[in-house]
Amino acid sequence: MFEFDQYLGFLAFLTILTIGFWLMIFLITFVIPYWIGGSIIEVLKEKKAAKKGENLQ
Repeated sequence: MFEFDQYLGFLAFLTILTIGFWLMIFLITFVIPYWIGGSIIEVLKEKKAAKKGENLQ
């Protein structure tokens, strides 16, 4: 059926595929929402600071 080098190549392929899958799941569930949420908070802080500076003048 498989020779040993084909078996190792198949295992390497499955390993890379699995690592890519879990990396994609991690990025979609944690990193991207954290990044978007942080940027939204920064924009709101900047607007609040601009409004505060506007009221002082």
